This record gives sequence, structure tokens and C-alpha cells, in this order.
Amino acid sequence: MARYGILGIINNIGGYILYLLLISFGLTPKLTMTMLYGLGVFVGFFCAKRFIFSCVGSITYIGIRYVVAHFFGYILNFLILFLFVDVMKYSHQLVQAFSIITVAGFLFLTFKFYVFR
Repeated sequence: MARYGILGIINNIGGYILYLLLISFGLTPKLTMTMLYGLGVFVGFFCAKRFIFSCVGSITYIGIRYVVAHFFGYILNFLILFLFVDVMKYSHQLVQAFSIITVAGFLFLTFKFYVFR
């Protein structure tokens, strides 16, 4: 869990800084989150498989489960942005910061019990 936390903090702080930077160039919050989520999925797979969960199973089998987990993580992130920014009119900066933490917790549990068993 400590390795997941350290990698998650580094990955998410970097992603959040990129999120704020891209927003400052005029991109919308959901588009920016979508682009950065895809990048995070790609980078995170190899780090999670090798360094966090020490998994040695089939990369295809694990990869499919990893994509499924992230699909639901993405949907969760998108719905949080939609509900709290578009509907309830909260600041997208605060909502995305909250969403990062929420999705990270969801993904940790999903990775531990579904993807990298």
C-alpha cells in the first residue's frame, strides 16, 4: 500500500499540475481529465504491475482487467465532475482534487482484488 501511495502521489500531483496548466490554455475540465486519464492509465499499468503488486501473470489477462478497472474509474471521475461542476456549480479545481483521491481509493481496491490478485 505504501508503494501504491507514493506512486499515486507522484503521478496524481503531476497529473493535477498538468490539468491546471491545460485548463489555463482554455480546455474544458472533462476533456482535460479525459486526456490525462488516458496518459495515467498507460504509465500506471507498468508501474503497478511491476513495482506495486509484483504481478507475474499474463500481461494480456492482466491488461484487460486493468483497462476494465480504469474504465469504471474514468466513469466515476467523469460523473463526479459532471455532478459537482456542471450541476452543482462547484469549482472544477477543488472537485478534480477530490475526485483524484476518490478514484485512487477505488482503483487501489479494484487492483488489489480484481486486477493483480
